Amino acid sequence: MLHLGAVAALYTLLQILLVLPGTGLGWDESVYISQVDDQDPVAYFSAPRARGISYLVAPIVSFTSSTTVLRVCLAVLSGATLLAALWVWRRLLPLPVLTWGGALFAGLWVTLYYGPQAMPNLWCAFGSLAAVGCFLRCARGEDNRRILLGLGASVGVVALMRPPDAAWLVLALGAAALVVRDWRRPVLFAALASGALLGAAPWIIEAYTAYGGLFARLHQGSEIQGGMGWNIAIGDHVRALQGRMLCRPCDMAWEEPQTAVWWFALPVLAVAGLVAAVRAGRRDTAVLATVTAVVLALPYLFLMGYAAPRFLLPSYALIALPVGECVRRAFAQGPNGPRPLLLILVPALLLGGHFGVQYQVLGSVLERNYTMTGRLTEAADAMHRLGLRAPCTVTGPLAVPMAHYAGCTSLQSNGHDVNITGEGLRRLALRNEPMAVTTRNHRPPPSWARGWPSLPLRQLPGYRVYVTPDGGRPAPG
Repeated sequence: MLHLGAVAALYTLLQILLVLPGTGLGWDESVYISQVDDQDPVAYFSAPRARGISYLVAPIVSFTSSTTVLRVCLAVLSGATLLAALWVWRRLLPLPVLTWGGALFAGLWVTLYYGPQAMPNLWCAFGSLAAVGCFLRCARGEDNRRILLGLGASVGVVALMRPPDAAWLVLALGAAALVVRDWRRPVLFAALASGALLGAAPWIIEAYTAYGGLFARLHQGSEIQGGMGWNIAIGDHVRALQGRMLCRPCDMAWEEPQTAVWWFALPVLAVAGLVAAVRAGRRDTAVLATVTAVVLALPYLFLMGYAAPRFLLPSYALIALPVGECVRRAFAQGPNGPRPLLLILVPALLLGGHFGVQYQVLGSVLERNYTMTGRLTEAADAMHRLGLRAPCTVTGPLAVPMAHYAGCTSLQSNGHDVNITGEGLRRLALRNEPMAVTTRNHRPPPSWARGWPSLPLRQLPGYRVYVTPDGGRPAPG
């Protein structure tokens, strides 16, 4: 317990020291938080999103609007949840394997970066890790209602955060229960199904109340994500490991190949870990963790036309366990006594280099976050200098994050967040509603906004903002 607690505590501490200072809310975060923050105008909630992360942060934002407090609370909570997910496996794997696996997962730059962020993918990773552990313990006949409830709850958390991820998780575990005769227990299928349905229930109900039905929501979500179909995105994910948070389109150059060395090493290390686990009599645990990790990665590697490092967090959490077997084996004492110093020094240096690369990428990602936070703050100041005051509306490129920093709501007549028609925007403008229109690449604004006062956004080259005259004060009469 002490070793796992140290990993979780160090994970939380690194988030607070490295990630937290100066980071502002990102685009997606502002959307999720606006759903439950009374002081923040509600942003449009597109079809693919689920409200699980909004529910998670609701108790925090209900008493404070401080981004720093939110980050600290999520950092502590993510560290505690990592400990809980690893603790589920304590009767399945030796403590050194869990310690190494937890440390390797927690040490990835993407795991550190998203620990204090209001984003759902990391919580899907924790839920998937706990679900597979609970499943194995139940499948082995452990008669404990808490473990069975833990399986349903873990799957439910994943479904609440990202229903498609839960579908793939249930597919992997359900198929395992069918293939292995000793695992064909009705309670396992019941726990998987009930957890997935209860967790996805808010998303399904909302599909009928706001999106025209379940299949309509699925269709809209697929369109926003570029259409689900056969698409090999492995190269996109490799390039995104350089620190690109969303690679869409992923046409960036692969200038830092060292950032993907660990990614290409994962299959080799996982296979070595599988061999070590089989020799130690832990075949089922290593195989199921590896297979589930692969299944969870399939839609992102082969069915989507873009990449983001956070998409694969559930797979990284699970594949870290067989890799932990491999690392533990590398440092374990040999049958004839202690290993030669060279055989210990080489893997130690490789691990040090790996974590050094992770720190390097994290630093560059954080620097871009600081820069973008400053630019969006300056953009909000420019709109305020032109007289824009809340309650107000922002439309155009980057409207969602700009609206958050300006204290406005966002409306879009095109793109992924369409929630009003162009005619609807025109009517708002004619009523002299407080509004800002952003443009980029020297494109003109809509005809009804061309006479408005405007300023170039110096922190965002190529962007310009137009604001209703006098900040949108109603015309006489």
